[in-house]
Amino acid sequence: MEDIENQGFLKGQFLMAMPGLIDPNFHQTVTCMCEHNVEGAMGVVINRVHHALTAKDIFEELNIDCTPRMEHIPIHLGGPVHIAEIFVLHGPPFDWEASLMITPDVALSNTKDIIESIALEKGPESFVISLGCAGWGPDQLETEIKQNAWLTYPVFAENIFKMPVEDRWEEAVKKMGIDPRLLSDRAGHA
Repeated sequence: MEDIENQGFLKGQFLMAMPGLIDPNFHQTVTCMCEHNVEGAMGVVINRVHHALTAKDIFEELNIDCTPRMEHIPIHLGGPVHIAEIFVLHGPPFDWEASLMITPDVALSNTKDIIESIALEKGPESFVISLGCAGWGPDQLETEIKQNAWLTYPVFAENIFKMPVEDRWEEAVKKMGIDPRLLSDRAGHA
């Protein structure tokens, strides 16, 4: 079976918005690509935080008890699609009702069991709770990449779980060996 990277699919990659991408939903975002196939692509933005919501609001909405320490966890804005749905990017363990493995170190889950476990501090040690996700139809993402809208780089868990949210775009670009200040919003043509 052919390796997914050889097929041109971007599951397990970060998408970093190029400076010329002016769509307010994606300006200077880093998106963790969770799925990508001939039917389209889906990812979760990891560097946008909802300034009006915390985990306590989500837990209360779902009638889930939580420990006081978990009330103040930030809620991320995962993208403009399915904005009322919860998506959890997380590290191990991966034995929830439904976990989609993205890399050997990162999975995506959105079942109630992981939310309940997180609320009681019994969930994964590393996680990001997001409302919404990013989505692209067939060939849409490939077209945007050809138009110089995105850079790609393999997902590294420390960017999702350890780095300050405001540093994630710049650090992902630097990991590629690129100085973010030197990026242009114009595509090159040979």
